Amino acid sequence: MNVYEKCPVLENENFLLRFVEENDAQDLLSVYSDEKAVPLFNSDNCNGDDFHYTTLEQMKKAVDFWFYSYREKFFVRWSVIDKKTDTAVGTIELFNRQSDDFFNNCGLLRLDLRSDYEKADIISDILGIIIPPAYELFGCEMIASKAIPAAKERIAALERYGFSLTDENLIGHGGQAYGNYFVLK
Repeated sequence: MNVYEKCPVLENENFLLRFVEENDAQDLLSVYSDEKAVPLFNSDNCNGDDFHYTTLEQMKKAVDFWFYSYREKFFVRWSVIDKKTDTAVGTIELFNRQSDDFFNNCGLLRLDLRSDYEKADIISDILGIIIPPAYELFGCEMIASKAIPAAKERIAALERYGFSLTDENLIGHGGQAYGNYFVLK
């Protein structure tokens, strides 16, 4: 299956992961305007975007960019839907990173969640949906996700899933070195 021709819907009993939709913008505004959540998002190599959006117009522009990026095969952005509330409570971005550094042929996973969902059990539940098919969907040899030291719950979930912190830095487009990456091989 080519993830850029047909984006799969993935789910378990608690969460549904499906390609982001325009209608998600209102729900996602509560994620991307959440001042407790924004510092935990991975904005490395994103041209200065910190993903802090405070208006519906900004959120809609971000969703439009995610559509464009999918069409251009840059990355896939799934909405994370809480099945109990039928609400988008975050997003997952995933792509195969081709580079000259340690993170070559790496599935780079960015998980943005509303702060009330930033709990180790919830994150583990979501990782259990996306990680198993990721290697085949993106043809990658490993998966990496960033977690800053303050993201204790996220780190606990990543480690529980088998990720380990690497000393390797991800090198950005302009030569910037980014750290705090956890890797699963």
